[in-house]
Amino acid sequence: MSPQSRRRGQAGGGGAPPNALFDELLQAARELLAVRSPLDAELLVSDLLGTWWPQRHRTLGGAGVEQIVGEGLIEYAAQRRSPAALALLSGIACLGTSRQAIAAEQAAIALIDDGVRAPRWAEYLGAVSPAECYVNPDEWGDQDEVICVFSYAGEEPHALVSVIDYNAAGMIRDGWVSSQVDKLLDHCRSASARSGTRPDEGFREIDAPQARKMLQAALAATDAAEDPPVSEAFAARHAFIRARIRALPPAAGRAGRPKRAWPPERRALLAAEFLASDEAEELSDRRAASRCADLIIDFGCDQDSGRPQRMSPAKVQNFMLGYLPRKVLLSVADQNAMPHAVGAWIRWSGRIRGLSDAAVGQTLDTLFDSMATFSRIYRDPAEFGLDEKLVARLLPDSDLEALPRRAFAFPILEGRHGGVDLSKLDPSDPSDRRLLLAADHDTRTGSPSAAGVGRHIDRHLALADRLWRGSPSALWDAAQRLLDTGEDRHMVLHALMDVLDAAGGDETALKTALRELATGLSDDDLNGLTNPDA
Repeated sequence: MSPQSRRRGQAGGGGAPPNALFDELLQAARELLAVRSPLDAELLVSDLLGTWWPQRHRTLGGAGVEQIVGEGLIEYAAQRRSPAALALLSGIACLGTSRQAIAAEQAAIALIDDGVRAPRWAEYLGAVSPAECYVNPDEWGDQDEVICVFSYAGEEPHALVSVIDYNAAGMIRDGWVSSQVDKLLDHCRSASARSGTRPDEGFREIDAPQARKMLQAALAATDAAEDPPVSEAFAARHAFIRARIRALPPAAGRAGRPKRAWPPERRALLAAEFLASDEAEELSDRRAASRCADLIIDFGCDQDSGRPQRMSPAKVQNFMLGYLPRKVLLSVADQNAMPHAVGAWIRWSGRIRGLSDAAVGQTLDTLFDSMATFSRIYRDPAEFGLDEKLVARLLPDSDLEALPRRAFAFPILEGRHGGVDLSKLDPSDPSDRRLLLAADHDTRTGSPSAAGVGRHIDRHLALADRLWRGSPSALWDAAQRLLDTGEDRHMVLHALMDVLDAAGGDETALKTALRELATGLSDDDLNGLTNPDA
């Protein structure tokens, strides 16, 4: 792509991609003139819109890719009096984001008024209507296939199959479309019948609002992830999936504030029920077993869509080799007790859920296979060179994942400053934080204690509080990126504080600026949207 390509201004301070990028997309849209089916047309448009989906979090001058490329393409196509441009705009009006859909519809109407002929399939795009919806879970509950049937005013029925993976934060990882609806449903019914699954846990019909709720939450999880583990074809189907979710009816009535499904009291009752079971009777260290049960329940409630009793080989592996070593500070007693507590929980929950002996045995085999690896990869914080007492002060909530960012925020926890013994201060206490940060500042600058008061320390406090809480997660990600470039800690702190000040409390703007920090979208990135091998 020529660096001399003409660039046009973009609202919000961003810049538009070179016109060669839009020319390439518009040329690809010529295929829309050869199709007869509205379904084929929508899938082609979805494929085009998926071109830049993997780059959706990237920014240039504060503008996102959907604005720079998506809305820029609409503006570019609107200026072309061609059937291909009108076909593309018609598709984007149905499949684009809300902003893109409005702009594309207005541009398409203007082209039609100017005499450009619309493709015959365009009149059917707005007539898509939902029919039956189904859920097809696997034996373990690791995944749900949500099957939604649609048609164009009763014609050309087709099924969208979306795969929700509960071992991947409940996100949609794959999706495809089938026009063989009856054959697909018959296959799912037969497979469910052969498995002997209970009717309420196997393949079954669900109402459309429930399907919409499930898919909306799952797609939001996928879109929010920086690098979601989706299939290779997912980007091409993303816009189609999004549009079909919008076509499903929402739940009737006004949605109230969602209730917390697993409050502490309910979690405690579940732990007590487990500890009183025959399966837990063999656990010798009851106090450690209780703490382990709490962690198993928290993982199921917070990481597995509120399903603490669900256990599977994949979930056990994620818990033992992913969640615990990364997230949880375990005592030696808890480390020793954990595999035994998980094994008892697998047998107990398997009995409660009615799983087959083979399914329970396979899950236990995964646990046994992971035990040696767990013992090897679970690292005691002392191995990081931190004293046990320091770790305890930084991790009062046992959130092991928070250790590096909290140590970055509060590097000085011992010594004396202004007559105060720093080892007696609590970094989780807002009043103690000011003294700790003042000590850190004076140690670096050699300035008098007065330098540790006022607006400057207030800015440090605001940043330290966010780093302590990990809010947003992009803050620590940005800090690590800057540190990796060779910047020293003091410069990184001030760069982050400048971003916080500029955002002014706007969390969306803050996340955008943090993603842009040290990773701005370049012209080469834009070229790579349609030429990833360049």
